[in-house]
Amino acid sequence: MTQPQIAILLPAYNEEDGIAPVIEGFRKALPKARIVVCDNNSSDATSERARAAGAEVFFQPLPGKGNAMRRLFREVRADIYIMCDADGSYDASAAPRLVKMMVDDKLDMIVAARKSEDSVYRPGHAVGNRFFTWLMGAGFGRHFTDIFSGYRVFSERYIRSFPMMSDRFEIEAEMTIHALELRLPFAEVPVPFFDRIGGESKLSTFRDGARIAWLMGRLYRDQQPLRFFTTGAAIIALFGLGVGIPVVWEFWHTGEVSKMPSAILSSAMMIGAALAFTCGVVLDTVKRARIAQKLQAYMNYAGEER
Repeated sequence: MTQPQIAILLPAYNEEDGIAPVIEGFRKALPKARIVVCDNNSSDATSERARAAGAEVFFQPLPGKGNAMRRLFREVRADIYIMCDADGSYDASAAPRLVKMMVDDKLDMIVAARKSEDSVYRPGHAVGNRFFTWLMGAGFGRHFTDIFSGYRVFSERYIRSFPMMSDRFEIEAEMTIHALELRLPFAEVPVPFFDRIGGESKLSTFRDGARIAWLMGRLYRDQQPLRFFTTGAAIIALFGLGVGIPVVWEFWHTGEVSKMPSAILSSAMMIGAALAFTCGVVLDTVKRARIAQKLQAYMNYAGEER
C-alpha cells in the first residue's frame, strides 16, 4: 500500500473548547485522513463545533471512553487508525511521523508516550501512571513507560482482533495487554504533551484508578491464570499448614486430636489449595485456546489488501 487509508478517531465528552483545534491540527498534519468524532453524550456544543470543523460525528449515549471507542471501531474502516483525546493535550503534528513508522516497520501498535514537564500532570495522575506502569511491567514484562497514553496508532488487523471489554478510561491498559498477549509488533515513541484546552481532566484519580486496578487484576487472572491461581493456592496452602502443623504434632506425640476445628479447617484449606491449582491448570488451557482464536482473527487480516 503506497497510500494507506487513515482514520483519526477522537472520543469526546464536553470538549467544545478543544475539539476544533484538535481537528484542525490533524487536518493540517494529514490532509487526506478521515476524521471521525464520537460525541460521548456531551451536554455542550462538542458535536456542532466538530461538524463545523469538518469532522464526521457519531453519537454514543453510553458514558465512558471505552464505549465511545467501541462505537468508532465498529463504524469506521481504514488501514491505519489514530486514536487521540480531543482535549488538545497531544501533538497532532507528530501523526505523519507515527504513520510512516507504522508503515515502514510494519507495526500493529504505536504508543505515543507523553513527554512533558511534571507540572502538566496532576500529582495524583503522575503517581498513578508510574505505579500502574510498574505493575503492568511486573505482570506482563517491562515494555512501556506510559501505558495510559491516549494517543495511539493501530493497524486494521489489530483492531479486528481486539475484543474490547473496557467501558471507561481503563481502555488503554487493555489495549496494551492485548498487544503483549498476542506478541504483536509494537513501538513506543515519545511525543510532546501539553496542558488541555479548557476545563480540567475528566479522569478521577481514585475512582478511575480503582477501575484500572480492578481491570488489570482481572486481565492478569485471564491472561496468566496458572500463575494467578498457583499463587493463590500457595497462599492458602501456607495458611492451611500453619493451622494444621500443631494438630499433626499433637497427634504424632499423643495419638489424639484435641483441636478438631483446627484439623477440619486445615483440611478444608488444603483441599481449597488443590482446587485453586486445578482451576489454574484448566483455565490455562482455555486461555491458550482463546489466544489461538484471537490470533486467527488477527491473521485473517494479515495478508489482505484494500
